[in-house]
Amino acid sequence: MFKNLFNKNKNKVFYAFANGVSVDLSEVNDEVFSQKMMGEGVAIKPSEGKIYSPCDGAIAAVMRESKHAVGIRTKEGVEFLIHVGIDTVALNGEGFKLHCEEGKTVKKGELLLSFDRNFIKEKGLDDITMLVISEPKNHKVVNIYTGLDMKANEMILLEYN
Repeated sequence: MFKNLFNKNKNKVFYAFANGVSVDLSEVNDEVFSQKMMGEGVAIKPSEGKIYSPCDGAIAAVMRESKHAVGIRTKEGVEFLIHVGIDTVALNGEGFKLHCEEGKTVKKGELLLSFDRNFIKEKGLDDITMLVISEPKNHKVVNIYTGLDMKANEMILLEYN
């Protein structure tokens, strides 16, 4: 399973967007994500409150009020959403800080947003974070690495071609 973690092939990749354990979307406690209604993807149970860009791209959308989600478009046109937590939109941005702006380019490893994990837990919410491909642009996911202790910006989380 580890042979492809450092991308020796020609697939395009998303690197881990957070430190923590990677989880299959089907295990996320929210039907919208677990049933893949928004698209294919993967989740990470974060070990810290920092979310990084998993690839180079452009910020396509920022949830300015709630600050809990960021959409990115790759140069190939693949669009994906990184969504922090379950029902965290109800926090109205409290406990979150954005570090990116809509329309700006972003490089792999740049900090996108940060959040207070303790605050989210105190509110009784789950901070599991999903990456969902909303517009695959004729690309297909070929590998998703789950059940691993991910290092942000270093380990490959998902491969597509």
